[in-house]
Amino acid sequence: MRRIKSIANLLLSKLVAVNSLVILLVIMLAGISVKDYACFLVNHEKVTGPELVDTLNAFLIKVSVIAFIAAGLLHYFSVKRIVDPVKAMAAAANQVKAGKIPARLDVDASGELGELVTNFNAMTETLSVVQTRREEMLRDIAHELRTPLTNINGYLEALHTGVLKGDRELFGSLLDESRRITRIVDLIAELDAWSQEAHFPERKFEEIEIKQILDASFAAFQLKLTSRFESFSQQTEHALVLGNRDGLKQVLSNLLQNIIDYDTGGYLTIKGQRNTEGYRITFSHEGTYIDPQKKELIFERFYRLEESRSTKAEGAGLGLAIAKSIIDAHKGQIGLETDGYHHLFWINIPTRSIS
Repeated sequence: MRRIKSIANLLLSKLVAVNSLVILLVIMLAGISVKDYACFLVNHEKVTGPELVDTLNAFLIKVSVIAFIAAGLLHYFSVKRIVDPVKAMAAAANQVKAGKIPARLDVDASGELGELVTNFNAMTETLSVVQTRREEMLRDIAHELRTPLTNINGYLEALHTGVLKGDRELFGSLLDESRRITRIVDLIAELDAWSQEAHFPERKFEEIEIKQILDASFAAFQLKLTSRFESFSQQTEHALVLGNRDGLKQVLSNLLQNIIDYDTGGYLTIKGQRNTEGYRITFSHEGTYIDPQKKELIFERFYRLEESRSTKAEGAGLGLAIAKSIIDAHKGQIGLETDGYHHLFWINIPTRSIS
């Protein structure tokens, strides 16, 4: 709000300056022209008396008209340069209000007004990305739920028409499909809750010993880790971080499960170290190919490395998205470094207070 007021005051100041300049230009052009012409008539043409007055009056009218036209043109183009970006942003804002994404503003502006145009363009681009992701998310949700719902509907229709007879195995299949839908819905609700938490933190954040969280998570996955990896090592330092205990456990759980599901190399190295930014956790392993150009996509909702992969609840493409939302709520960062096959997942958690 202060920034907008500052820009409004700047525009007002520029308009006042332009008007003052125009008035000064008219006065100077008329005054200097009349003075010089009067001196010329008296000194060179020897015109005096009433004839001098009449001549000067006629000249003053001509000069005033010329000065008015010149000043008007200067005023028009100067004000147009100032107002055009504002008019363009107003028109674009009306499009946003109508639910449309306007095209990028290509206007010539400098200073704070130019910065405002740049920020407005960035805002509309962000809106476009958000809208695209929302549409993709709706399509993905429909895709994830369609298969189990189709199966349930098929079974129920067959039971209703008498094609199938109800038995323990059939009802077990129906129960599995129903639980699958419930898991997907729960994951979506949890993802949304942590996404809101990133902006409106209400969960309990406290000082916790991060090594205890890491050790507890590794212990919970001990059987899977030892059976999946021929080589597994961990080196973690003690450190106090400000965070949510259950949330951080879920981040580690989701990340470890993802690594186990997609590992191909048979080794996993985990390190946890303090650094200048807080506490850094890294997971190094060799896994399924990830395009280095698309490495950020794996943290997006419903993204899967294999589009043809069975869409069971655990493979709904929400685990890493939830992990990212939780880390965002902790004001930290999560990412991936990869050359395609050798992957290094990393997490940075700040040790300072969350404001």
